[in-house]
Amino acid sequence: MDSLQKVLAAVEAALEKKAYDLTVLEVEHLSSIADYFIIATGRSDVQVQAIAHGIEERMDREAAHPSSIEGLHRAHWVVLDYDDLVVHVFLAATREFYRLERTWTDAQEIPLPEPLHSQVRDLQLRASG
Repeated sequence: MDSLQKVLAAVEAALEKKAYDLTVLEVEHLSSIADYFIIATGRSDVQVQAIAHGIEERMDREAAHPSSIEGLHRAHWVVLDYDDLVVHVFLAATREFYRLERTWTDAQEIPLPEPLHSQVRDLQLRASG
């Protein structure tokens, strides 16, 4: 499974659990940490955990296993590290505090294919409405 396939699988899994404000950033030219970051938000600690577990289960089915998972117990900011892909799942207030998108301002946002793009947009509209 290549990096972009991992991204799409993780995005699908996050959207199945109704993650909102989902963004995919290409960071390989900025850091040796990963090629891509996925940043997503859950409405509660329970939803953040569900999103993280959903991603982990989907990636396991794809034979991609995390090298580490951090923050799952408190679920304010869960990080799933798949080496070339790092997934960040936040509570809204925690995401606003850390502002990863602003930290990685030179990162390029990756446009998602349909129907994922529409799902991300629809969940964002519902979250802000």
